[in-house]
Amino acid sequence: MGDVILISDPRVTSIPVIDCLEPLVDVRAFLRVDLRLADPAGAFAHLREGVAERLRRVVLPLGVHLMVVEGYRPVALQRKWFEEYRETLRTTFPDMSSDELHVAASRFVSPVEVAPHTAGAAVDLTLCDDDGVELDMGTEVNATPEQSDGACYTASTDISAEAVQNRKVLATALEAVGLVNYPTEWWHWSYGDRYWAMTRGREAAVYGPVEL
Repeated sequence: MGDVILISDPRVTSIPVIDCLEPLVDVRAFLRVDLRLADPAGAFAHLREGVAERLRRVVLPLGVHLMVVEGYRPVALQRKWFEEYRETLRTTFPDMSSDELHVAASRFVSPVEVAPHTAGAAVDLTLCDDDGVELDMGTEVNATPEQSDGACYTASTDISAEAVQNRKVLATALEAVGLVNYPTEWWHWSYGDRYWAMTRGREAAVYGPVEL
């Protein structure tokens, strides 16, 4: 998979945040949004204004559309998911140390202190057709490395040729508007967070944890 830098890496966690204080906005007004992770408050459908505007500008082939699965995630939920996944790994790999478990868990769920979803800076999304039917992307959104045998990694070639092409279409469209991918999750893209800053060589992130 190449040299994948995880979000728990000191090269990411050491980057400071100078928040630009943009508001969170509801993307349901102009994007297709799936309801599988919907919460009563609608937090999942919110993103920082700058991220939302970039998604609005995305250009895709005729008949292909973005489908947002999750954007903003409250800190308490992020912490819960990280801890639950870490404990699942502890059961599966009992010989792992606490530090190793922390790093392994960060392949799939960001540690809360650097999580881009809690900043409204990250979006989990996929592609669909005119009827809202999801395209073949190789795995389900949110498939873990264990469940997918690594096929969730963006660069995985252990998927169909159609899925490889669809991932390329998604990447081309999102990179064109400035978003960066977390390479262990083909569906996870962000802008303005620490991982984006590390990838783009910026001195600071522009989005930090925020309350809806």
